[in-house]
Amino acid sequence: MTTVLTLGFSPCPNDTFMFYPLVHGLVDTAGLSYRERLEDVETLNQLALQGELDVSKVSYHALGHIRDNYVLLRSGSALGRGCGPLLVARDGISPAELRGKTIAVPGSYTTALLLLRLFDQALDNFIVMPFNEIMTAVSNGRVAAGLIIHESRFTYQGLGLHKLLDLGEWWESETGLPIPLGGIVARRSLGAETIAAVERALRAGVEYARTHPDEAAGYIGEHAQEISPEVCAAHIGLYVNDFSVELGYEGEQAIDCLLKQAEYSGIIPRSTANIYNIR
Repeated sequence: MTTVLTLGFSPCPNDTFMFYPLVHGLVDTAGLSYRERLEDVETLNQLALQGELDVSKVSYHALGHIRDNYVLLRSGSALGRGCGPLLVARDGISPAELRGKTIAVPGSYTTALLLLRLFDQALDNFIVMPFNEIMTAVSNGRVAAGLIIHESRFTYQGLGLHKLLDLGEWWESETGLPIPLGGIVARRSLGAETIAAVERALRAGVEYARTHPDEAAGYIGEHAQEISPEVCAAHIGLYVNDFSVELGYEGEQAIDCLLKQAEYSGIIPRSTANIYNIR
């Protein structure tokens, strides 16, 4: 009998690119099948917080709140260099000038917001809105600034917005480590054997996608209808990399550093749980 697992990921090109081989049975799934649920990353964070998904993409900020119930898979992460969230505004002001002013953010549990809070805890007047609405809200003056993620980093200049801060650059200069943005988690109750099978299949899927980059084009386009093929390609090239195949020592160091800083700042609860499945 095939075991069906609920699988949450975003419609962003990097996720649909990586998950296409897995959900279409192009790699060995060890008798497991998956029921997709495509949602924006903050919705996925909320669903994982409620324990509603077996396997899901989540922000690393959210991981800090669900470590007792989920483990992190070593494949499928969005983690790297030069790919951090951007703080943008209509005018070229300094981030310090935003203290007390409204900043649009893409979710309460996004890594983008975590990084901004680590950068300056005096920035604390946030309004949550879907990531694809933030640039418009900044452009029309509804908010003083916006924290943008995903493909927005490729298009913000077209709206005449100014980059005030690259939080990836800041993180890298502070720590020397790549920035962990989002990863794939599996419910601990699935058991070590099933989790290991999911992890193997996911890694095989990412490797397949990278060696057959054109096969998922239709699937990616179906879920990214308002994004040009050029932006899709740039998005995938930035967020799908060697860390997506296997976190490795440096990737695990980066995640550990982020979670420790978040714990120290009181942004996430302290935990002694091992965040990885036992190999």
